[in-house]
Amino acid sequence: MLQHTTLQFLQDLKIHNQRDWFEKNRPRYEAAKVDFENFTEAVLKGLSKTDDSIAHLKPKDCLFRINRDVRFAKDKSPYKTNFGMGISHKGKKGNDAGYYLHCEPGHAFIGGGLWMPEPADLKKVRQEIDYCWDEFNKIVTSKKFKTVYGDLSKTSEYTLTRPPKGYDETNPAIEYLKLKSFVAMAPISDEELMSKELVKKTIATFETLKPLLDFVNRSLDNE
Repeated sequence: MLQHTTLQFLQDLKIHNQRDWFEKNRPRYEAAKVDFENFTEAVLKGLSKTDDSIAHLKPKDCLFRINRDVRFAKDKSPYKTNFGMGISHKGKKGNDAGYYLHCEPGHAFIGGGLWMPEPADLKKVRQEIDYCWDEFNKIVTSKKFKTVYGDLSKTSEYTLTRPPKGYDETNPAIEYLKLKSFVAMAPISDEELMSKELVKKTIATFETLKPLLDFVNRSLDNE
């Protein structure tokens, strides 16, 4: 579970997103950071029992900095208003498909996948879906996957309006071949974030995603 004080800090930071305020409240930030690190450590320990590819990771390998990169952003707010956990066999910096948890009061979710891959990698994933459609379809339509995630995210941000080059509308996999990202997300409430069942729920939600991650990462490994 996460402490109420951790969520309260993030809520307050959203209102007071300035460096002076942050420095005055740095002890609160440090306590919240340790809380999230401890939670991440527990998730890694439990998840590694079913995914040994991440057994070597430490929390520091998976946690994102709270400082925003504002060099090219219109929004110059210096800090993120969430804690993020990114887990793949390369940690948060991997370019492969992985697990992700977004901790932001009122907007938290658990999920993951492959976000906005480079064109060469995107082509590989689409080809694997096309060649192995029955296998892929079985993954995303399984009862467990649909119960937890519903489907992959198909928002306009992640979806082409027309079929990608080399495919047409008659392809049975076309709704997935149009995707530019292959991600699934399950919302989680603030109450659940502070529940004693949080670690267990997070691990179970990640484990449901693992067949999709394995499929995507296999396609990236294929030459």
